[in-house]
Amino acid sequence: MSEKDKKQEPVCDQGGACEQCEHANPDGSCKKGIDPLDDKVSHNLSHIRNRLLVLSGKGGVGKSTVSANLAVVLARRGYRVGLMDVDLHGPSIPGMLGLSEQAAISDGDWIQPLLYEVDGSPEAKPLRVVSISFFLRGRDEPVIWRGPMKHSAIKQFIGQVLWGPLDFLLVDSPPGTGDEPLSIAQTIPGAKAVVVTTPQDVSLSDVRRSINFCRSLKMEVLGVIENMSGLDCPHCGGHIDLFKSGGGEKMAQQMNVPFLGRLPIDPAIVIASDEGRPLAGPSAEDATADDSRPAVDAFERIVDEVVARSDT
Repeated sequence: MSEKDKKQEPVCDQGGACEQCEHANPDGSCKKGIDPLDDKVSHNLSHIRNRLLVLSGKGGVGKSTVSANLAVVLARRGYRVGLMDVDLHGPSIPGMLGLSEQAAISDGDWIQPLLYEVDGSPEAKPLRVVSISFFLRGRDEPVIWRGPMKHSAIKQFIGQVLWGPLDFLLVDSPPGTGDEPLSIAQTIPGAKAVVVTTPQDVSLSDVRRSINFCRSLKMEVLGVIENMSGLDCPHCGGHIDLFKSGGGEKMAQQMNVPFLGRLPIDPAIVIASDEGRPLAGPSAEDATADDSRPAVDAFERIVDEVVARSDT
C-alpha cells in the first residue's frame, strides 16, 4: 500500500462494525466522523478502470441519450460497462433501456445492478445499470431530497452496488453544477468529464461554466460532444442547421479541451428512446437501417474517440 493510499484510508478501531462501536450515534453515524462506507467505495473504485461523468450546463441537450448509447456501444464492443443514473429528480436512463418497471435487488448491505442485455456482436457483454428509479414505489413518485441525502445516495450507488470489475463506469448527471456532479467529483477520484452541448449560443455559454466547474475541481475534461448538430431532411435530402452547427467544436477549441464529435438530430433516436431501447442497442436490424445509420455511425465514431482517450 502506498503512502498516498494510507493517508486516504479511514481509520476505524472497529473496522466498520459501527453497531459494536462506542463512538456510534443512535442514528448509526460516527461521532469521530468516519464513514464505514468509505472502504467499500475505495474497494469498488479500485476495480473500475475508467470513470466518466456525463454532464451538461443546461437541460434538454440529450445528455441521457448520449450516456445510454455510449454505454451500449462500449458494451457491444466487449467492454465491461456500468451505467449509473444520478439524476435523482428526473431519472431517464431506465425508460431509455426499457427497465422502468424493474426494481432493485438488495439485501440491505449490497445492491445488485440490473442487467441490460446487449447483442449485435459476439463480444457483447451485459450492461450493468443502477438508478434511483429502481428504488421508488412508482414511476411518478417524486424524490424530495436536500443535498446531504443526495450525496449519501450517490455514495451508496458507488460503494454498495456489486459493480464487479469494470472497464468503464458512465455516470449520467443532471444538468448544471449542483449537488450531484459535485458529489461525483468528490467521491470518484480520477473521474473525467464528457460534456454534452447543443450548437446554439445559450447552450454553449452554460457549457463553458461546466468546463470551468471541472477545472475548479481539477477534474479532467475528456471531451465535448455536440448533440443535435443539424438535420438531414427525409424528404428532399437537404441539410438544415436547426440549432446552428459547429459551435461545440469551436467552443472546445477556445476552451482548449478535446472535441469528441457531433450527433445529428435524428427522429430514429426519439423513437428508439421512447420504445425503451437505445438507437445503438439490441435491435441490430433497426439500428442499422438506412434511415438511422448516420446517427449510429456518429455514436460509433465518438466511442472511438472515448476509447482512444481512455485507459484501455
